[in-house]
Amino acid sequence: MSFESFMPGATVVGLTYKDGVLLCGEKRIAYGTYIVSRSGKKVFKITNSVGAAFAGMVADMQILVREVSSYVKIREMELRRPLPPNSVAKLMSVFMFERRYFPYLTQVVIGGVNGTPSIYVLDPLGSVIPDEYAAVGSGAETAIGVVETGFTPGLTEKAAKELATKALRAAIQRDAASGDGIDFLTISSKGQNEESIKF
Repeated sequence: MSFESFMPGATVVGLTYKDGVLLCGEKRIAYGTYIVSRSGKKVFKITNSVGAAFAGMVADMQILVREVSSYVKIREMELRRPLPPNSVAKLMSVFMFERRYFPYLTQVVIGGVNGTPSIYVLDPLGSVIPDEYAAVGSGAETAIGVVETGFTPGLTEKAAKELATKALRAAIQRDAASGDGIDFLTISSKGQNEESIKF
């Protein structure tokens, strides 16, 4: 049996919109042809103004979120102010690069608001790439095509959500390892909001 048959599939999307960022991911956890769960969580809060969406090994996602969240809280207490999204992305990149010989098997989209909304994409070795939108995971090729055709700077929250939903639904139709619903995390100056839809 090949190593690939145990690699999980996933699709997550991150978008900036006029007042914030939207992170979303589908809910299926599949290893090869086996569906492990239909209610997996791939979108996480890190701080009050930063969140992350992951594609890859669930254990690696969970450990990385716990580790980074802990260090961010310590750093915020030292600085007595919130850590901006680019600092959180850089901190996570350091953790991932330190493990480069035995990497976390996950791709990450970090999104947050510090005056302006921002998105960062991280690969398993910790590269940090800023962008206005991103998609990672086994269904990313399909999702990013939909996002690129519909994205314009300054989208409303409603339009961003509709575009992300359309992108994830397209990926779910073409990627057997993605499916079973979508989790949303919106972050703006007004705060955070989590939602979920099942299908």
